[in-house]
Amino acid sequence: MADDVQAKSLIEKITALPAERVAEVEDFVDFLSQREQGLALTRAGAAASEPAFAAVWDNPEDAAYDAL
Repeated sequence: MADDVQAKSLIEKITALPAERVAEVEDFVDFLSQREQGLALTRAGAAASEPAFAAVWDNPEDAAYDAL
């Protein structure tokens, strides 16, 4: 419910802006969306690589670095 209120409030604020400012808001929203997609891809890649590196990361020789 709170998300609906926030969305309506944001829409009202955006529609009150001049057209050129609305274009700036749209550009910024696109930027945020692309950045979030990039972060999600990075997180997915890191999670996918964890099993492959587990044997390398978890070994007695490197145990001293775990305490750092």
